[in-house]
Amino acid sequence: MRPLALAALSVFCSTAALPVFAEEGAQAWPPKFTFSDETEVALTGNFAWDKAEFAGHPRLEDNEGLRRREFGATVKKAGVWDAMVYFDFESKSWLDVFVRFDSQHFLGRDVGKLRVGYMKVPVGLEGVTSSRAGTFMELASPIQAIYQGRRTGVEWTLEQDHALFQLGGYGGKDLQGDNPGQTYAARAAWTPRKAAGDVLHLGIAASRENPQGWTDGRGVQFDPTARLRARPGTNLTDTRLVDTGSLAPVNHIQRTGLEGIWIKGPVSMQGELLRADIARDDGLADFTAEGGYLAASWLLTGESRVYSSGNVANPKPANGYGAVELAARYSTLDLDDGPVNGGRQHDWTFGANWYLTPYVKLQANYVRANATRNGATSRPEIVEVRAQVHF
Repeated sequence: MRPLALAALSVFCSTAALPVFAEEGAQAWPPKFTFSDETEVALTGNFAWDKAEFAGHPRLEDNEGLRRREFGATVKKAGVWDAMVYFDFESKSWLDVFVRFDSQHFLGRDVGKLRVGYMKVPVGLEGVTSSRAGTFMELASPIQAIYQGRRTGVEWTLEQDHALFQLGGYGGKDLQGDNPGQTYAARAAWTPRKAAGDVLHLGIAASRENPQGWTDGRGVQFDPTARLRARPGTNLTDTRLVDTGSLAPVNHIQRTGLEGIWIKGPVSMQGELLRADIARDDGLADFTAEGGYLAASWLLTGESRVYSSGNVANPKPANGYGAVELAARYSTLDLDDGPVNGGRQHDWTFGANWYLTPYVKLQANYVRANATRNGATSRPEIVEVRAQVHF
């Protein structure tokens, strides 16, 4: 699938080059160029530096370093189409690479938007939230374990005043050349309240993944597989306290999720219930994983979390000194089922965020994890901070 990314990048370059002689203006920050035909070309990025210190048992190694080095570009003609190429140079992985078309322009009426390319599969609300917009520094443990990530495919989205619908089909490998197979996904949400500072979002999502086996360069055949696991609240450690190990051979994976968002002025809540049902071959017992989280936030400076297109974004500071937020989250994950002893983990995360400007964000988290696997209990504690610049 790498040619898709290169092709999309070529689209950007050619689209930006065509109207270059008709350029009307340039915006210094965020870097944006607007041309006479109303096409906009913008650079986008997200850079985060983290530091984590550990206590409790097991005593993990303190660490610090870059968490994200994301950089890319967007091209947009409002009401007609938009496209994006985005890459994380820290993890050396492709992020969003897509082109999206607005039906209103092409058909004369709104029957949704069609997106083609490499994108997130829409099961797991916190997982599909932008990495720059997380209230907490890391995803909740059930999202880490169950959320599928990005795949290459086609997705249709229709947003109305009080409802949101998404359908997607994805196939082949991802842009890293991994995870061969097909996935079909659907998401629907009811939004009886959808105004600035007053939101109620209730949704359901489901997908079916049919993973495929593969053969390496030496002709060795590998069965289709699945593996669910989660880190204890920070990506600055490779330790996983809960881990199913390989569940090969796998026939298919069904993921389901219930999601909710409530925003009322400076106070908000968000929660999810997630489940993965893994059907295995060769007479092996099927496996089920379950988890969920509930999070709450309070913006002390009076702003509201931003809600748009079925998801949340960073608040926009209303004062020169920025916006200050306090947040708490409880999450739980169960990877024990039958003969598979993946373990159980529950975490408390307490956070403080300072949005200095719309492009600069400081975060601090305290995580208290409790995991039990094969009769052994681990109770690590993490204090972590992040400095983030995004545009």
